[in-house]
Parts: sequence; structure tokens; C-alpha cells
Amino acid sequence: MADPACNFMKRYVIMSLKEAMKNGDIYCCSDAALQEEQRQHMEILYDYNMTRPSEVSKRAEILKRLFADVGRNCIIEPPLHANWGCNTHIGDNVYANFNLTLVDDADIWIGDSTMIGPNVTISAAGHPVNPDLRRAVAQFNMPVHIGKNVWIGAGAVILPGITIGDDTVVGAGAVVTRDLPSGVVAVGNPARVMREIGERDRIYYYRDRKIDWRKFS
Repeated sequence: MADPACNFMKRYVIMSLKEAMKNGDIYCCSDAALQEEQRQHMEILYDYNMTRPSEVSKRAEILKRLFADVGRNCIIEPPLHANWGCNTHIGDNVYANFNLTLVDDADIWIGDSTMIGPNVTISAAGHPVNPDLRRAVAQFNMPVHIGKNVWIGAGAVILPGITIGDDTVVGAGAVVTRDLPSGVVAVGNPARVMREIGERDRIYYYRDRKIDWRKFS
């Protein structure tokens, strides 16, 4: 018969690790029980990635099991990659193109109407620079907050602890290492604010091509 005290200690260790995952503490990510729980979530992810393009309802049902929260009318193109899935919160009308990677060992929040290009990585997890700690498989996590109506271009990388404000555009290939305010265009590595979104953006959608607002009335 299993020792109740031993079972309690196992639950306590897992709970302590999960608390560390959420609150930014450093912890060892090679714990066997934690990895087994993670594998269970990745089984759900595997099922999602094996769906056919026509299985729209099935995809929506699996996303509800995979993510902590998922809103209405969300489309996530497979293949999707996630460390857990259960720590990701997605609003309404979110679209993500192929090869979205969510390193969601801590919470990742993605606001309504956000668009995510192909091959984007959003990471809430990091490892210490100190080589001895990395040899011990040490890790820390910081939550990521992405606002509403954000556009993240192809190949962009969002690093741990970042907040991106509403309506902001992150250019293709950008590496976001610091918070970005609302209503700006940010590009580069590291990403820097290039300009605010302004009146010219209500006239032109691409270089000298004008917007015909009658199509959207």
C-alpha cells in the first residue's frame, strides 16, 4: 500500500513547482512528474495537429480542451506548437498562421482580434545566463500580455515578460525584448518603435495605394 505521506509530498512538490512556474521563481524543469503532466497536454496538441482542414468543429472543440481560455471565431492554423497550451488565454476573433510556437510555461494572454503571422514565437520561459544553473536545468517564467487588435508579422519573436499594447504592429522578423505601447509600429532586432499609427494610415494601406473605405462600410 502506498504511503499517504509520500503521496502528499509528491503533490506538494508538484504544487510548489507550479507556483514557481507562475510567480517568476527559478526552478528545475526536469522534474519527472511535471514532465508527465506536460506530456498529457501535448497529447491534446497532437490530436489538434492531426486534424484535417475540413474538421473545423473538431478543431474548435480541441482548442477548448487545449487552452486555458479561447474565444469565439478563433482560427489557429496547424501545425501549432505549445509547451503546455493550458497556460494560454486567447480572446475572440484571433487568427494565427502556420507554425505558431507558444512557450507557455507561464501565462500568455492574446487579446481580441489579434493577427499572428507564420513562424511566430511567443515565449514566457527563460533560462539563467549562469552556466551552473543552466547545467542544473534551471528555468524561470514571466507572463506575456498581448493586447487587442495587435498584428504580429511573420517570424517575430516575443520574449518573456513582454506587454504589447492595443492596435500595435510588430514587423516581420522583429525580436521584442521590451514592452511596446499601444498604437505604434515596431520593427528590428531588438524591436524599436519606428512610428505611431496616424492619419496617413487612414489614407494609404500600402505605400501609395489608397484605402477605399466604401468597401468596409
